[in-house]
Amino acid sequence: MFSGIVESLGEVVEIRAEGTGFRLIIKDELIAADTNIADSICVNGCCLTVVETDETTMQFDCGPETMKKTNIGDFVVGSPVNLERALAVGQRLGGHFLSGHIDGCGTLIQRDDSGEYAFFRFSVPRALAKQMAPKGSIGVDGVSLTIVDSEPDEFSVALIPFTLQVTTLGPMKVGDRVNLETDILAKYVQRLHESEGWDEIAGIG
Repeated sequence: MFSGIVESLGEVVEIRAEGTGFRLIIKDELIAADTNIADSICVNGCCLTVVETDETTMQFDCGPETMKKTNIGDFVVGSPVNLERALAVGQRLGGHFLSGHIDGCGTLIQRDDSGEYAFFRFSVPRALAKQMAPKGSIGVDGVSLTIVDSEPDEFSVALIPFTLQVTTLGPMKVGDRVNLETDILAKYVQRLHESEGWDEIAGIG
């Protein structure tokens, strides 16, 4: 589990094709120095398993499903990435619970800067919009944010200067894709609603 509070900005230093997937190598001295093989690291919101590591880099294997469902397939050498280590028991939770399992991608369709602050609007698949609500939580590239407004095909967030400075959201441009993870509770509420007619369909009751 993660909190959506980015610990560090890493850098993609190598992308190596391997079979139907690829090996992703990220440089970040802060995180790598305290990381072991098999640890889970949140990379732009996506939970990846460390397969090799040293004092400055971490290596991850990314399969076809990761490339299909996330923006990790868009990475190039030099791409900045948001990094967060898994939560420890007893640690303060500053954001909201994130599993690191990406639900889909959105696209930045509007950016309005006002001084040091910014207002972003993203397009979103309608299936995910059902799990969003104004003042609810959303994970955007692994960053815990509060939804300002939510429509059937888009949602907006307001960003403070600190978030713009320490995450990949700062330099983001209209047209850039982001990984999205909706609130865990919203998924269960939607599933409960969808399952209300299951007994009648199965002829039970």
